[in-house]
Amino acid sequence: MAMCKEVVSAAFIAFAVLPGLGIKADAAQCGNGSGGFETWKQEFAAEARGKGIGASAIAALMQTNYASATIAADRSQRSFGLSLDQFLAKRGATTIVARGRSLRQSQGALFASIQQRYGVPPGPLIAIWGMETGFGSQRGNQNMLSSIATLAYDCRRPEFFTEQLYAALKLIDRGVLSGSTRGSMHGEVGQTQFMPKNILAYGTGNLDVAANALNSTANFLKAHGWRAGAGYQPGEANFAAIEAWNAAGVYQKAIALMGRQIDGGDGAAER
Repeated sequence: MAMCKEVVSAAFIAFAVLPGLGIKADAAQCGNGSGGFETWKQEFAAEARGKGIGASAIAALMQTNYASATIAADRSQRSFGLSLDQFLAKRGATTIVARGRSLRQSQGALFASIQQRYGVPPGPLIAIWGMETGFGSQRGNQNMLSSIATLAYDCRRPEFFTEQLYAALKLIDRGVLSGSTRGSMHGEVGQTQFMPKNILAYGTGNLDVAANALNSTANFLKAHGWRAGAGYQPGEANFAAIEAWNAAGVYQKAIALMGRQIDGGDGAAER
């Protein structure tokens, strides 16, 4: 999901807590270029075997390649520095809102069932769906595991992506993902772009299926404090759940604004 794209950079640490595995472990040595990637894979694979990662996931890891395109994308995330108006224009907010209103009507039964279960109205879910993948049309064509392995190896923020890599390997072991799964530049997959740790925690079914992805997104928002019937504009109770989805302030405000427009509000939002 986009949330991962704006995780604050952190210095490399020698010990990374690995949620879900309940242990700390020495991390394989990070690097700043492709030269050490193959050695790093061998070191990481040995650590992963020791933590119970199965043979199929280890084999998939060993087939990964250093993802130069992912590194380039990770270093050039300029759109999150735009003003809200500039960001909305760049992301095609008018088109997202217009299509979103149509989907809210045509898929009314789906969104009603999601709202009944999770308390999340259609607007913010549809805005996230449109923002993340253009309603499923742009889900990315990068090898998911190569992208995440590359970022786990890279010295910029290996602790965050090491956790994502272990989650991805667990999902491969379970048959939820495979070594050939395609996704976006940072390893996000599905209609609303989930990272592996969030698939483990909140995923419901195949996230390439829109209904599953939207239910999973609502599940994430509810788990991060969404309260049925409360507002979701900046300063309102549910805005914190949108903040949990993505760390970029301009993205958060865009989702709130477009969501209100899709839900039939006047569209006014703080800028």
